[in-house]
Amino acid sequence: MRATTIHAPFDMRVEDVPDPVVRNPGDAVVRVLRSCVCGSDLWAYRGESARQAGQRIGHEFLGIVEETGAEVTGVRRGDLVVAPFMWSDGVCDHCREGLTTSCEHGGFWGSVGSDGGQGEAVRVPFADGTLVALPAEAASDDRLLAALLTLSDVMGTGHHAALGAGSRAGATVAVVGDGAVGLCAVLAAKRLGADRIIALGRHEARTDIARRFGATDVVAERGDAAVEAIRELTRGQGAHAVVEAVGTEQSMRTAVNITRDGGAIGFVGVPHGSGTGLDLSVMFDRNIALRGGVAPVRTYIPELLPDVLDGTIDPSPVFDLTVGLEGVPDGYKAMDERTALKVMVAN
Repeated sequence: MRATTIHAPFDMRVEDVPDPVVRNPGDAVVRVLRSCVCGSDLWAYRGESARQAGQRIGHEFLGIVEETGAEVTGVRRGDLVVAPFMWSDGVCDHCREGLTTSCEHGGFWGSVGSDGGQGEAVRVPFADGTLVALPAEAASDDRLLAALLTLSDVMGTGHHAALGAGSRAGATVAVVGDGAVGLCAVLAAKRLGADRIIALGRHEARTDIARRFGATDVVAERGDAAVEAIRELTRGQGAHAVVEAVGTEQSMRTAVNITRDGGAIGFVGVPHGSGTGLDLSVMFDRNIALRGGVAPVRTYIPELLPDVLDGTIDPSPVFDLTVGLEGVPDGYKAMDERTALKVMVAN
């Protein structure tokens, strides 16, 4: 089959690789219909996150079950399914407590020795604990497929950030980061009832989506100027709930400085390239909480899925470029150059 591999910084290839097969009784093989490129994939693309030459890549996908092992009971051949960005067994202590990303037997798509989502098919370990079945009719609805694909990562991660920040009815929420996760955090905060949502971003196409998703205000400034602007919007107090969806020292420092005393930061931006910008004495003095990390999206899919299916939320606009599998290298280039927000791969 064909699949995307990474060989060196900026060297993405679509190559022939062995077809996936059932190896263990709990496995399934899924033929990929839709996958996508994640902002976090760009750290490997740029050489800021180490990869072995020829390693597979891609961790967001949905598709059709082609084969199952003898012990799989939750899905069967022909089912349309979505996969969270990590597999999990669904039965260990962490999984039962909802923290599927800490599963004792879990793993990350595209890790050494595993299939990546940006290919024609994927072997899924622990299929019963990992895959979530979708309505069969969704397979013929391109917009709905795009919305459902976000449940594999960015919608669930945005929801995780909004929950960690304490988004709720009556709250003022600020979102640092205008990528797909930040935009989905705006949508999640709106879904959770926030009264005011301030999106930080300077790219008009992205802030237009933020407004569509529920942002009431947009702040284009960065750094100290952004802090001043948000303080002005909130009578000098800052936001009750702040989402940090970038992962740089500046973004975290901004998040701390725009949080209201007694508020919380939900952080989901993968830390990279610097320290965190955290000053614990400031957070201590102002009673600022910090929650977040790797989002256990498998736990959130059952909660978010009905709202996607009935149209209560529609995260599909985060995809602004679609390529075929052979066009994945061009998709990476477009996201790296910020000419695309998030690239979907249609098989």
